[in-house]
Amino acid sequence: MENNQNNNQLQIELSPEVAQGQYANFAIITHSSSDFIVDFARILPGVPKAQVKSRVILAPEHAKRLLQALQENIVRYERAYGQIKIPNQQPRTATPFNIGKGEA
Repeated sequence: MENNQNNNQLQIELSPEVAQGQYANFAIITHSSSDFIVDFARILPGVPKAQVKSRVILAPEHAKRLLQALQENIVRYERAYGQIKIPNQQPRTATPFNIGKGEA
């Protein structure tokens, strides 16, 4: 009997438009009791407004899985290419008034 692993593989479709991607250098993360919302934006020099290019809404469980996947991939990246340095990074503090917003 032949073991066919293709039956359990997820097929993912990537349209040419989505494959182009959107550049983002700023993210705003908000949450409620049931969702995490990640807005990816682009900040340009001399432009006073950041334009949101993409919004991703995740269930809390999926947000945690995304965090874990990012951590794993950053570790792999740094093993291959060296430590990622973030210039002028300030220590993170609690958001005033506990409004549940963060940014990355």
